[in-house]
Order: sequence, then C-alpha cells, then structure tokens
Amino acid sequence: MLKKQLQDLLNKKSDNNEFSGVVLIKKGDKELFSGTYGYANMSWEIKNTLETKLRIASVSKMFTAVAILQLIEDGEVDFNTKVIEYLGMKGTKIPKEVDIYSLLTHTSGIADYFDENGSDEEWEKLWSEKPIYTVRKLADYVPMFAYDEPVFKVGEKFQYNSAGYILLGLVIEKASGKSYFDYIRDNVFSKLNMKDTDFISLDRVHKNVAEGYEPIEDKEGNIVNWERNIYTATPGAASDGGATSTAADIMVFIQQLRNGKILSEELRKRMLTPQVLDQGADGFRDYVWKYGYGNWFILDNDNNIVRGGHTGEEYGVSCRVYYYPNLDIDVVILGNQGWCAGSLGWDIHDIILNSEL
Repeated sequence: MLKKQLQDLLNKKSDNNEFSGVVLIKKGDKELFSGTYGYANMSWEIKNTLETKLRIASVSKMFTAVAILQLIEDGEVDFNTKVIEYLGMKGTKIPKEVDIYSLLTHTSGIADYFDENGSDEEWEKLWSEKPIYTVRKLADYVPMFAYDEPVFKVGEKFQYNSAGYILLGLVIEKASGKSYFDYIRDNVFSKLNMKDTDFISLDRVHKNVAEGYEPIEDKEGNIVNWERNIYTATPGAASDGGATSTAADIMVFIQQLRNGKILSEELRKRMLTPQVLDQGADGFRDYVWKYGYGNWFILDNDNNIVRGGHTGEEYGVSCRVYYYPNLDIDVVILGNQGWCAGSLGWDIHDIILNSEL
C-alpha cells in the first residue's frame, strides 16, 4: 500500500512537471521505495537514474556540522571558541562574542551575504554587482557580509544564516590545516565510502551529473520552456552548501550519522538533539520547530522528535533529507528542478505517518 501511494504521488508530480529527480526511502536496511523522474539533461532527454549525481544545496551544511564536531572531539576547538579571534579577522563588524555554537545554531545575529527571505530579483541583483563566477573559495564570500552591521545580538534568536557556515568552513580550514573540501573528503566522504559525492563545479565537465532547471512560465502560469541554472547558482560548492551526490550516498550518510559511525557517542547525541527554537516556523502544521547543529527538527507537543534532517534550495536544485527516529525511516529527495522537493516532502511525510509499517 505504501509503495503504491508513493508511486501514484510521484507519477502525478512528474507528469505535472512538479518534480524531477530521485527519491529513496529506507526503513533500516530495507528499501521501502525508490524512484527516478524527469531528465538529468533535457536537451538530450537523458533520464535521471539512481546513479545520477545531483547538487544538494544546503543539505551540505550537515557535512560542515559533522566536521566541526569532529574537530571539537579532537580538541582543536570547542563550542565556546570565539570565531573572530580564532580566525584573526581584523576590521570586521562581526561581534567578538560570536562563537562556534551560535554559528552552528544560526543564533549569531551576523549579517548574511544574502537574505534567505529575499526575492529572486534581489539574488540576481547581488550577482550583477559581484559576478557569480568569481566566487570560488570560502574567502571570496567574506567581504559580502563581514563588514555589515549585525541584525541582532548574539544568542537572541534563531535566524537561518548561510554566512555563519562560511565562517565555520574557515574554522575547519584553520583547525585542520587542509582546505574545507579536502577535510570533508577525507573525514566524511572517504570514511563512509561515499564514492559518488564530491565538490564539483557547474562549469566543468563531470560524468553522470544532472543539470539544474527552472521553469519559464507565461502570464497564465503555464510552463512554456526551461532554463538552466548556469547564471544563477554559484559555480562551485562552499561550506554552506553545494556538494554533489547520489541518493544512495546521502542515504549512507544519514544512516551512518544516526548509527554513530562518524562521531563519538557523545557528539552523535548532540548532533541529533534540538538546540534552539525556530520562532519563524514554530507551530507550522502543529509542530514545534527547532534547529540543532546542521539539523532541523520537528517535535510533537510532548517534545518527542518526529523528524530531523535538512533542506536544500538553489536555483535548479531542491532537496530534502529526513529521518524519523521512532520509525527508523530515512527519506532522501534530490531534485534538479527549483522548489520541487518541499511540497513533495510533506506529501511523503503524511503518507509515512499514516501508513502501517
């Protein structure tokens, strides 16, 4: 029954041009569902497959959080490490009180390089002033936020902030003596045998990588064509998002994270524990919304975790990675079409919670 419901849902979404990508759902080692939809390359009508590599946007924040916890475990830094002092940054308006904990939990209050609630027009204006193809290293992002006034006091509240994860990436580089990308490759991807996951550039040729697409609509909202995201997504990844992976590799990551294969038991528990209230989302769908370390949670009214995981959105990219601890179910949705995974994720959520498993 579950599989039939999911098949009908995904077929309808795909037929209506509402989803393109890959879905994988497991309960422990048992596969409950897998499906592939749409095209990895529309021009040549090359279909997405389970082996297709797709960009995962801010789902990559989970890798950054794991890396920071590993370095805390190694004694290189701790949650209270003051980031500006640690990085030796001069002349910045980032408050000296900003620490690793506040960056991990999006409670630092620092300015972001782009307002997450901003419009498409504002995103495009940002990159007209600074060509998007020039952003290649973590340090390239720093001038875009470090000299702007904070938006609130450190620890005052939660506000999603990608710039904070850029700073965490710089901490990883200093603490490890490696580039952020090499550290994650060595200490996350290699340790978990995630052979199909890497940080690759959109303007380079790589085998079996899906292109990202956005619909072009007429005045009535009908899709009349599609455009690629080559001018609207940053060409390379960063510590706030942008890795490329397969559904199978992301499934390995989330399951091994939950099973303690990549962090000590103490830090695994902390990674899987809600830390701060997300006031903006709290109450949506009658859930309590909280954020942890690169991990978003919804809880019931008895404070039980219903679901954890992370979202990912860029132009031409839409992803959801969810886990249901009480059901031992993990869900990976990787889409190569803008804003296609959100409503799908909730539809799958409702099917899972209303099914007899």
